[in-house]
Amino acid sequence: MAQRPKTWIASDRFIPKNFVRPVLEFTHIEASSGIVLMVAAVAAMLWANLAFFGDSYEQFWATHFDLTFGPIHLEETMKELVNDGLMAIFFFVVGLEIKRELVLGELRDRRTATLPAMAALGGMLVPALIYVFINAGAGGEALNGWGIPMATDIAFSLGILALLGSRVPVGAKVFLLALAIVDDIGAIAVIAIFYTSDLNLGFLALGLGGIVAIAVATNINIRSNALYLPLSVLVWYAFLESGVHATIAGVIIGLLTPARPLYSPEEFDATARRVLDYYPTDSADPGISELAEHEARLVADVARESISPLQRAAHALHNWSSFVIIPIFALANAGVRLVGVDLGAAVSSSVSVGVILGLVLGKTGGITLFSWLAVRLRWGAMPRGLTWIHLTGVAMLAGVGFTVALFIDELAFTDVMLRDQGKIGIFVASIIAGLFGYVFLRLGARRAFRRVEQQASEPASVA
Repeated sequence: MAQRPKTWIASDRFIPKNFVRPVLEFTHIEASSGIVLMVAAVAAMLWANLAFFGDSYEQFWATHFDLTFGPIHLEETMKELVNDGLMAIFFFVVGLEIKRELVLGELRDRRTATLPAMAALGGMLVPALIYVFINAGAGGEALNGWGIPMATDIAFSLGILALLGSRVPVGAKVFLLALAIVDDIGAIAVIAIFYTSDLNLGFLALGLGGIVAIAVATNINIRSNALYLPLSVLVWYAFLESGVHATIAGVIIGLLTPARPLYSPEEFDATARRVLDYYPTDSADPGISELAEHEARLVADVARESISPLQRAAHALHNWSSFVIIPIFALANAGVRLVGVDLGAAVSSSVSVGVILGLVLGKTGGITLFSWLAVRLRWGAMPRGLTWIHLTGVAMLAGVGFTVALFIDELAFTDVMLRDQGKIGIFVASIIAGLFGYVFLRLGARRAFRRVEQQASEPASVA
């Protein structure tokens, strides 16, 4: 019998440590950020509906700003600053996560990536088709919301998965993360292609020129943020003015960020040792002290460049994105005014029904069906340790749509009533999908665990 490598974790036998550790760190952040996101959403609903606050919610987020920074002139409301500005940082982090998965993670291997990619494709197509079918008779602007049920909220879905603890294998979290990354790619493409307003070709050319400059600078190993920050702001502003949504600039810049360090571990070790061999430790001479400081800075520079720019940027921004930007976005966009609204009529509207059925039924059915097809046609393999019970439960949790779904809702509708109906649909669907997914996985965990134990007891194959 072939022995399992020592680098594999005993309790989660089928996932290597060098991949699990960063994934687990990411999922822990997302899980806890889901709680903050929920608090922000509830606060937005209370702010928008309690008589004590009056109309202050709408008035605050409609506050108009006229900002000028040199040649850059912005006329935005507070809500637009959040959706166009802060969300560009969020989508930059999304771009970093996509790049990391494509280069270093689960999506780098074609066969491994096929299953979550197919699952995500089904989880986008089927919900969109359900929405279009429900709203075909309504016509008009209501049809624009077909992109809303395509989006999965990774913070909430991973947060619910985390509540199940060891009942769910690490492979389920990895599958959900990979699926959500591909889902994000699809949502970004939908926003860029279908929710882009009239193009200003001059500003678009300026933005593309800035992107080319960033790409050239990364290829010749220019590392200074003194170059990249101004270029990034320029690209963001050019995209904002071009009609292409400004958040797409954040994604593109994230994808251009180098995923590999300047120094390999071997080079870091050799260079650091060579510098430290000359490091003075005993002399109090001022000249020697200056030399020591110089040597210390060299070691610090080498250490910094032994971490990829992608990892440094993700480490610096991920918590800000998860715990500050997304809650602010929820606070600005989740406040649906229900006072004086016929809630029954709103929930039963074609927009709400399309979103609810798309997220609850479309996500579950689409992800499960397309995963089955991928395995059946041998395009992709079911990861060992993951059963169909786990996959179906994860597919249910993928129906929890919030951040990107709300974002697309804002882009899809100009009619406030339709926009609010879409948000109500997102809230209802997310609650249903979250509860169903949690209960399904909790009840099915024991049966799934027996299957995993049976797989684990089988002899490992010898190449």
